[in-house]
Amino acid sequence: MTNPATHARLDTIAHDAGTLHIASTPLPRLVEMVGRTPCYIYDRDAITQRVAALRAALPAQVKLHYAIKANPMPALVAHLGQLVDGFDVASQHEMLVALSAGMSAASISFAGPAKRDAEVRAAVAAGVCLNVESELEIERIARHGAELGVAPRIALRVNPEFQLKGAGMKMGGGASPFGIDAERVPAALAQLSSLGLRCAGLHLYCGSQNLNAAAIVEANRLSLEFALKIAQDCATRFEFINIGGGYGIPYFAGERALDLEAVGAGLAQLFQRHAAALEDLQVIVELGRYLVGEAGYYVTRVVDIKKSQDKLFVMVDGGLHHHLANSGNFGQVLRKNYPVVIGNKLADEPALVVTIAGPLCTPLDIVADKLPVPSLAVGDLVVVLQSGAYGYSASPLLFLGHPAPPEILV
Repeated sequence: MTNPATHARLDTIAHDAGTLHIASTPLPRLVEMVGRTPCYIYDRDAITQRVAALRAALPAQVKLHYAIKANPMPALVAHLGQLVDGFDVASQHEMLVALSAGMSAASISFAGPAKRDAEVRAAVAAGVCLNVESELEIERIARHGAELGVAPRIALRVNPEFQLKGAGMKMGGGASPFGIDAERVPAALAQLSSLGLRCAGLHLYCGSQNLNAAAIVEANRLSLEFALKIAQDCATRFEFINIGGGYGIPYFAGERALDLEAVGAGLAQLFQRHAAALEDLQVIVELGRYLVGEAGYYVTRVVDIKKSQDKLFVMVDGGLHHHLANSGNFGQVLRKNYPVVIGNKLADEPALVVTIAGPLCTPLDIVADKLPVPSLAVGDLVVVLQSGAYGYSASPLLFLGHPAPPEILV
């Protein structure tokens, strides 16, 4: 097996006789079932278990929402629709996926900093909650509501004065295209009132992909206390506050899984401290990557092996056009390998150090670099773990005209 010290989370994958198993099924059989490589395979039970772990760790009054942008595969969204309390979407297409999955419109929120008129109108017509990102958007929502004869369901997305410390992607604490600056929220609430509109809640999202429980606990505290102060100062009764999420998963060597128990304990203390104010207020935790990231596998096949000067290249049939994040071109400053294994040779000891490259005519198409692997042959299956989030839908699938990979939930 590939040396676990060089990659994160390799100790958690299931295998038998050196073959990776997903949902208790050997990988080669799953590939035969799908019919070709490359492909994405998602583990239904792993998603179910992740939601159960969250329910067990977080206070019972927390409402769990799934951010569909992490993985909008319809079958996966439908499965999560049976497990979570709501969906968060960022486009009309995602809204339709959410509604088609059977989630009630009242449990769907729609965010995005530049919603088109057609999207706003569709969301008002559907009855989903629009997370307002600007004062001008408030006017547009009011206009469409009046034309449709529908009272829009609205929340204010806040650009907070703080950020999630150590987040892989920060979304607060400074000038931002997202949300309304914290100091402008009272004026936005007054604007809503003047238009005869009601604000159902607040949405604060200050960062993502964080493995530091203490930082998440602190961000939750700041978010909750900000919402309660706004409610008090503006004499506004909110139905809910969405405090975001930011829960990360480990991708790289040296990273440790998020201490979920610590996050839950921090929330429990907050709820106890503000019990009276929270009596009729729903607290929503919005998660995407954390729910599905570790349940996904991107599977490619070795098609060629060649040496160039002092480097050995293993050429596979998949690459950055299908999995941009794994290539290092989706947020990484210095490229690091995702955990990558040879799915049909997990029991074999490393014998080579190789660069695994995809089929695209660009030097950016790297699946793994300087990776210790066993002896390889054409036909072996190279698997990128931690591939359930921001994979298929966050990649340039049309680049160079290669076919899109099939996806399957098993």
